[in-house]
Amino acid sequence: MRKHLSFAVLLAAFALVVAACGDDDAATTTAAPTTAATTTTAATTTSAGETTTTAPAVVVPDFCLEIPGAAEAVADGTGVTVGLTFDLLGRGDQSFNDAAACGADWARFYFGVGINEITPTDEAARATDLQLQAENSPIVIGNGFSFEAAFPAVCENNPDVNFAITDTSMLNFGATPPAPYCDNARGMVFAEHEGSYLVGVAAALKSETGKIGFIGGVSGIGLIEKFEAGFIAGAKSINPDIEVVSEYVSAFPDFAGFASPDRGKEIALAMYGEGADVVYAAAGLTGSGMFAGAKEYSEANDVHVWGIGVDSDQYLTVGEELQPYVLTSMIKRVDVAVFYAIYDHLTGNFTAGPSTYDLAAGGVGYSTSGGFIDDITDQIDAAIAQIVSGEVVVPTDPTTIP
Repeated sequence: MRKHLSFAVLLAAFALVVAACGDDDAATTTAAPTTAATTTTAATTTSAGETTTTAPAVVVPDFCLEIPGAAEAVADGTGVTVGLTFDLLGRGDQSFNDAAACGADWARFYFGVGINEITPTDEAARATDLQLQAENSPIVIGNGFSFEAAFPAVCENNPDVNFAITDTSMLNFGATPPAPYCDNARGMVFAEHEGSYLVGVAAALKSETGKIGFIGGVSGIGLIEKFEAGFIAGAKSINPDIEVVSEYVSAFPDFAGFASPDRGKEIALAMYGEGADVVYAAAGLTGSGMFAGAKEYSEANDVHVWGIGVDSDQYLTVGEELQPYVLTSMIKRVDVAVFYAIYDHLTGNFTAGPSTYDLAAGGVGYSTSGGFIDDITDQIDAAIAQIVSGEVVVPTDPTTIP
């Protein structure tokens, strides 16, 4: 059975989908089958990174959330191969990359597109991999802000290919006024701070010690600081006196902080040992170590501490033995952004520049899998209403929060 976000968030998401589809008629979201197999296009490319091709008749993973409005989004992708270029680690990171993969998997199911996947082996491979994808695919997805460094050269050299990059606006701020690098380059940006505010509310409501923690993957890039700021602000909206301890795994330009589950576990154990009973990790695969730490600490000390997931619904990705320690997850709908970038390409509605996925548009939210926050969803949904109405403006810089 597929899992869902809170009802309020799905309603907001559906509003975005109707706009994206350009359909003035009312529509309802139809659940897709839990197994959805379609045949991909074979790929023969090689790369500076590791190249993989999804096998024929791949099933959409059960942890993939349904895409609002997907059943009404009609497009023919037969013979079209999407170049899906992951961030480091690729498919299987249980978080950011898996969310992008879900969007592509659903596009394969609904539209019949093929998917050619490349996972860069290092930062230097990004431009090479984008160019390679552009030689074989009419639409290329780059999952991560680091792909922006390859522009404008890549989009200028491939004017007939559409590019969609997550976590960057794809605006050239060297121009006056700022303008898209190319008319074939879309940036997909998210209000991570707004979604993090919601799980901050949940953390404060569930904490019994009055102390919670935040683990960031990589500092100094501005992006993960948005997660931290929202989390702290949400927690303090419930308990102004709550103590929030924060620690980053690595600092830019070292991206190991997104792929260090051992360090995630070590940091989480230290936070739990110092009195935090809820910890939120915005650190990719590193977060899996946090959940392992929650289990270990709970069993060793006859208590129950929590972890909060990020990007994907991590209750569905961590494995059964860790599920009892996943309080909730901040959902970042990278899947929705990827799916509709592909849809817009297929229907001739692809646009350049930033596409924003905030709370009002259903671009971020929270999960209820496991039922551990069922008793507080009314308070979280009240926070959603305050943010969407503008009553609450969520900060993006943690240093500005008292």
